[in-house]
Amino acid sequence: MDPSVGPLRGFEVDVDLGFALFFFFLLCFFLLVTIVRCAHLVLDPYSAVSVSTYMEEQEDETEE
Repeated sequence: MDPSVGPLRGFEVDVDLGFALFFFFLLCFFLLVTIVRCAHLVLDPYSAVSVSTYMEEQEDETEE
């Protein structure tokens, strides 16, 4: 009987490949999120600025 033949023989996992694929897909996810946020900023730049920052700039201009 061949010892290499067993019920779990077909379920071998390459750990290095698993880590590489995990970090690759994580990087792709962050890249996709960044692309969506940049596209949102390009399409509507004024909504990306917080109101508190805008109000601080307005207050600074009125004091001068």
